[in-house]
Amino acid sequence: MEYEEITREIIRIFFKVYNILGDGFLERVYVGAMKVELDRAELRCVRELPIKVNYEGVIVGEYFCDLLVEEKVLVEVKAVSCLSDKDERQLRNYLKATRVEVGLLMNFGDEAKFKRQYCSNESKGV
Repeated sequence: MEYEEITREIIRIFFKVYNILGDGFLERVYVGAMKVELDRAELRCVRELPIKVNYEGVIVGEYFCDLLVEEKVLVEVKAVSCLSDKDERQLRNYLKATRVEVGLLMNFGDEAKFKRQYCSNESKGV
């Protein structure tokens, strides 16, 4: 599994944050707490990194990923009762718009749940 060590540590941190804060906060609270713990774990992490979306060579938009860890794993944080297909498609599109191949969708909802996605740069034509 690509970047297994990093993703394992991010998942450990996710559960720690969930166990301390529980559910009910806005996403930005969880993102902030994750950032604190990632920094403590000495993992390079950027919060709300702007990423430009390219369409046939033209920049058509921009989004801000919640966290980018070690320039290798994109983390999208949700705080909803359950993850939807739309949430998974959002993460997949974020991966497609970057050179990042691994993404974690982390939900601080009623239950702590996460999903891992992989999108190779080769399949993106990058």
